[in-house]
Amino acid sequence: MISEKPRVRFAPSPTGYLHVGGLRTALYNYLFAKKNNGTFILRIEDTDRTRMVEGAVENLIASLRWAGLDYDEGPGKDGGFGPYVQSERLAIYKKYTDELIQQKKAYYCFCTSDRLKQLRDDQQKVGQQTKYDKHCLNLTETEISEKLKNDQPYVIRMDVLPDEVINIADIIRGEVTFNSNVVDDQILLKSDGYPTYHLANVVDDHLMKITHVIRGEEWLSSTPKHILLYKYFGWEVPQFAHLPLLLNPDKSKLSKRQGDVAVEDYRAKGYLKEALVNFVALLGWTAGDDREFYSLDELCQSFSLERVNKAGAVFNIEKLQSMNFAHLQKKTDEELLQLLKEELSTSSFIQHSLSDEKLILIIQAMKERINFIKEIILNAEYFFARPAFYDLDALKKRWTTESKHLLQKYGEAIQAIEKPLKEDYENALHKTAEEAGVKNAAVIHPLRLAVSGVSGGPGLYDIFVILGKIETIERINIALEIINP
Repeated sequence: MISEKPRVRFAPSPTGYLHVGGLRTALYNYLFAKKNNGTFILRIEDTDRTRMVEGAVENLIASLRWAGLDYDEGPGKDGGFGPYVQSERLAIYKKYTDELIQQKKAYYCFCTSDRLKQLRDDQQKVGQQTKYDKHCLNLTETEISEKLKNDQPYVIRMDVLPDEVINIADIIRGEVTFNSNVVDDQILLKSDGYPTYHLANVVDDHLMKITHVIRGEEWLSSTPKHILLYKYFGWEVPQFAHLPLLLNPDKSKLSKRQGDVAVEDYRAKGYLKEALVNFVALLGWTAGDDREFYSLDELCQSFSLERVNKAGAVFNIEKLQSMNFAHLQKKTDEELLQLLKEELSTSSFIQHSLSDEKLILIIQAMKERINFIKEIILNAEYFFARPAFYDLDALKKRWTTESKHLLQKYGEAIQAIEKPLKEDYENALHKTAEEAGVKNAAVIHPLRLAVSGVSGGPGLYDIFVILGKIETIERINIALEIINP
């Protein structure tokens, strides 16, 4: 247990959808906070105005809430450390860059994009690291004042001193060491007045009293800049934990080029939030046993950063599908009823009204045959509408010259039963087959085709119970009129 109550944050940029990697980062922050009685904060890092996507903030928040990751502080939930949107904090960043300039730890840079491009090209030609050459660090106060007075565009850069050893104590990776000679004089404030990620990140983490920075491995190389900024400001450095990359099966970095990466894509496909959260939690973390299935509450109880792996985690879609099946089986009929109603409300059967009792019977018949609740509609449309066609291959194989007579006899048998139960439908079929001198299969297969249009599915008598006697007989009669032996 952490001695102090931790404060952690998930700080996405509103540049589109919530990536599954972002969901994992949010989840690990959430789990760490809940396990240690801490605070989970959502902060929107919207300082890169060129990549802003309208509606992205709302989508991010909606995806987090769908997954069950409700933040304690953030947009709409002020905990006394707001605003939680960086574009609303510009005056704060200006204050701290001015402070760094006064202390000679940052400086104005007036270099044009053409000069910077030429500098990069020259360095690349001789195999040097592409870094800023501190050209503007040597400007005099008079030169700087003159350029500012003439409204010459500028950025503000941090002054990185040479030959300094920068140590990072990473909870996941252990001690990581950098030399300041590989750290560029990072831009802190851009020419549009907005801060870069590096400045805003450090200032906000300090002012919001973030104790643990849990983020993706891709930010590890930027951490030396952040350590230096903490040092320049004289602030306490938070603890860092850099999470492993998510990988495709071929070990390349998970990207949209090889499949879906957005949380909303998986939600639209019908994955259960419980399954996706469970699956994502195990992408790089294990409790140290063979257990695979967790609820969110159980993850909160079991999670620890010390058991997060360093190596990249492979995103296996087959594993996610099997996990979705397992979580679906655990749900109650009432829970699945609500999910099925949601699917029906956006389907072509929106006007079709079946009682909750009937829908639950459908769920019970189909539950073990599906990975997604929407497959009840996709794979068993016959529960909601009469067959629009009959499987031709199955007809060729299963429909014989005897089928018409057998189905007529079966229809007459169940017509005579006032309120047939499941066993009544079964007994009637056995009797029909016995009297005709045929095997049960000779009645079962064409009968299934007549009422459902297909050759497979749940128990035939379960279908009859769900459809009811009148509908079952009508479907048999319609089939007999359409299908020619």
